[in-house]
Amino acid sequence: MEVERERPGGAPGGNRQPAADTALARNIVEIYGRVFSRLRPRTPLPEIHVEFRAYANANAQIKLDEGMLLVRLADTLGGAPIDVMEALAEILLAKLFRRPVPRASNDLYRRYLNRREVRHNLDLVRQARGHKRVEPPQGKAHNLEEIFEELNFRHFFGLMARPTLGWSPQASRSMLGHYDPSHNTIVISRVLDRPAVPRLAVDYIMFHEMLHLRHPVEHKGGRRRVHTRAFKEAERQFPGFEEAKAVLKRLLGAGHVD
Repeated sequence: MEVERERPGGAPGGNRQPAADTALARNIVEIYGRVFSRLRPRTPLPEIHVEFRAYANANAQIKLDEGMLLVRLADTLGGAPIDVMEALAEILLAKLFRRPVPRASNDLYRRYLNRREVRHNLDLVRQARGHKRVEPPQGKAHNLEEIFEELNFRHFFGLMARPTLGWSPQASRSMLGHYDPSHNTIVISRVLDRPAVPRLAVDYIMFHEMLHLRHPVEHKGGRRRVHTRAFKEAERQFPGFEEAKAVLKRLLGAGHVD
């Protein structure tokens, strides 16, 4: 989500494609007007424009500029129930006005995004529209393809199909690795591609991401569990599990993996 507060210098630019004059668009305008008035009862209601954009994700943006409230929503959100749309409006406007985000609204919106059918649709959209930026697997200190194949042979009987592998463009310390199912890609943070980082630590991060291929996400009601009980039990079987985590903590601090 993106928020841009009021600034001088004209209305928001860009190639806007306003939402068609449909019942849905009118309902969304009414929702934002209602939530705006609730949060800012003494502020005149601005002109509200709603646009649907062909984003590669469930993105939502809001901007207040010279009396115009511009709301840009991913077209993938067009089928969301009205209560979910209202929850999203409360989240965006609370952030715009630096108010605490209502917990109930945040939970409702997250539960909607975590529905199995919604996640599946988003994965299909990302495949069609998105572009995964990764660097080649051969790094300066470690070769991800070599690491994958050794782990595959050692722990998965060599039967796991190799996804796309690559180093992240940025050396992130907060996200050490992630598996993107929509592009079938494992990305490892470039911060690990250094001689000072032991091979054990890189092996562990790769092993963690490989487990996502073996243990898919579980959905229960509106909840989505990425690291299932079976996933965590399999992860603890990694030789040097505690040592690898200790090495990463000592070298990089509190990084995490998805």
